[in-house]
Amino acid sequence: MLTSFQNPLVKQIRKLHSSKERHKQELFLLEGTHLLEEACATNYPLDSLCCTLQWQAGHEQLWQLAVEKCDRALVVSEDVMKALATTVQPDGVVATAKRGHTTELPFSGLQVALETVQDPGNLGTIIRTAAAAGASGLWLSKDSVDLDNPKVLRASAGQWFRLPMQIGENLQATVISAKQAGMQVIATLPSANLTYWQIDWQKPSLILLGNEGAGLSTELAQMADFNAKIPLQPGVESLNVAITAALLLYEAQRQKIST
Repeated sequence: MLTSFQNPLVKQIRKLHSSKERHKQELFLLEGTHLLEEACATNYPLDSLCCTLQWQAGHEQLWQLAVEKCDRALVVSEDVMKALATTVQPDGVVATAKRGHTTELPFSGLQVALETVQDPGNLGTIIRTAAAAGASGLWLSKDSVDLDNPKVLRASAGQWFRLPMQIGENLQATVISAKQAGMQVIATLPSANLTYWQIDWQKPSLILLGNEGAGLSTELAQMADFNAKIPLQPGVESLNVAITAALLLYEAQRQKIST
């Protein structure tokens, strides 16, 4: 059992708590049994694996499956596990994986494009909701929160591994490509004339959602084919971006089911 905080692997994994180190090492952190299960179920390539003796004893099958998918595997003490994890009460296992392992994302179906979203909880929730609502993929601007931020992965409840996602180097170019592929582009704006349920979601669609405070940039919003609003009672300025995404995604699903 590894008990030293000075072990090179322990020191390396602890550094992955910071965005700078994740980019430098080209690795990210997976925390908890559920995320590890989803990574294994989708054959996501792992780099290293650390768990406590108690966790290993209770998850022998998952341990063996994960060991086969990674280069290094160690059993560590409870204290070392607490140091490795970003959560206050880790459940006994963490793993690391290579960054940038993304799925091809053709322009079809129902997709979401997020511009400068900063809150990891929002991004993770949108990923989870998009997967649940049957979306075909998600685009994320490169100036948003890291797609592999530990809080994003946890908030996605494992759907991070199942929803096709891409970092859009230039979302305006992404929108142009979507239009060329026959997708309609929908921007969410409070000044829109149409409500979101007046949009014909039967067509292949790309939903544009913006920053939590500033919303969509003018440049991106002007590229939309339609603007849609969510009616709000007087005095309510806006809705959380993850709630907005959920309403639009499930209205699209409702229209498809009802036809």
